[in-house]
Amino acid sequence: MKIAICGIRHESNSFSTLTTKLDDFRITRGEEILQDSFWSSYPDVEWKPILIGRAGPHGLVDKGAYISMRDEIIEGLEQNLPVDGVYLSLHGAMDVVDVGDGESDLITHIRKVVGDDIPITGSLDLHANVSPILADSTSALTAYRTSPHIDGAETRKRAVDHLINILSTGKHTRNVLIKLPLLLPGEYAVTEVEPAKSLYTKLFDIEKRPGIVDASILIGCAWTDSEYTSVSVIVVGEEDSQEADACAVELAQDIWSKRHEFKAEVETVSVEEAVTKAMNSEIYPVVISDSGDNVTAGGAGDTPIMLDELLKAHAEDAVIAGITDPEAVDKCVESGTNSVIKLNLGGKLDTSNGYKKQITGIVGNVVPSCMAVVAMNGIKVIITSDRRAFTDTQGYKQVGVDPLKEEIIVVKVGLLHGKIRDIAKKPIMAMSPGFTSLLLDELPYKRLKRPIFPLDDLSQFNV
Repeated sequence: MKIAICGIRHESNSFSTLTTKLDDFRITRGEEILQDSFWSSYPDVEWKPILIGRAGPHGLVDKGAYISMRDEIIEGLEQNLPVDGVYLSLHGAMDVVDVGDGESDLITHIRKVVGDDIPITGSLDLHANVSPILADSTSALTAYRTSPHIDGAETRKRAVDHLINILSTGKHTRNVLIKLPLLLPGEYAVTEVEPAKSLYTKLFDIEKRPGIVDASILIGCAWTDSEYTSVSVIVVGEEDSQEADACAVELAQDIWSKRHEFKAEVETVSVEEAVTKAMNSEIYPVVISDSGDNVTAGGAGDTPIMLDELLKAHAEDAVIAGITDPEAVDKCVESGTNSVIKLNLGGKLDTSNGYKKQITGIVGNVVPSCMAVVAMNGIKVIITSDRRAFTDTQGYKQVGVDPLKEEIIVVKVGLLHGKIRDIAKKPIMAMSPGFTSLLLDELPYKRLKRPIFPLDDLSQFNV
């Protein structure tokens, strides 16, 4: 059997004033895709790898960038026809300037090339905003079941296995999609914590039922202002079975009944309270999530608000990880280690919520064109040339900072994940302003389908 491999993965933040350019994507093509040993575990498949584009969460995708990748995928499919099936690697929350929902546009163009009868399956992020067009145009969709995400490989395998099973048996499948009028930030649905824990556990029980192939809960991306933004369920069933419809309704109703229970797993307070609680804590390190400037959901990574508050409070043994400012990094490199430097730090990417903070400090370790540390009044600031989340220990070590020796660590994330999650003896969520503000009722939604809970007074949901 001959199967094409393609896809574009992006989580788009509509409230960012920035755009995701072609250079922001890491693109793999052709045989480079097959360097992953995963594909060799299917010796009976003739893979036709075309293009997979991946970029971290950021502003809307530039139209030219998207069309360039889309057209390359379409041309690659045309050159490899006929194919027996197509595997799509997607995120599910891509929004493109002047195009709209990227996955809807991509699958529409793919179907024009391969026709309506070729099976297509896809893997999705748990934070996908799935459109009915995508669900109706594919044979089976399956999504991550963990947040923080640790099951990407397993999810890809399920999607590929579903496709191979369809081609091997001739038994076709269909997606049953239900979109709930429910808006949740990812921070309110950690799969290790109730109510998400029980809901995601139920997926495995549903899949054991006759006629059911797969089941997914998609929390969605609340910072993508799309008509498809909401919590969704997808149950994949055998084409001639009605069991998937009943299971999807059951799952959707279970989620709706628990809508009031979703909340952050950690203490969530104002910026000022977060700093006060951190300084009064008797256990360390305290890790504060600068949730409004969360680069893992499209934040700019350069608002200096948490730094400002730590300085006002005369905090010591604290590290800000980090603030994006390539100009400041270059100045630190030029100034040199142990030199005294004055900087206007941050507020250059997110000019809506941030501002330039004037600081004077001592330059510590530097990594040219990458990172630098500036220390002042007991606070270390890691300045970066790119937007990055310091969720593992390696980034700190590169500039000579040991997070275990700091009392307070501020990270530009929302939900803690990676090593920093393990390090945090006391995690606190700061409700800071920014492109990823958790104050959803204050965000300027324009395309979001209303009414939707909790923004609107909505007590009933009829499937």
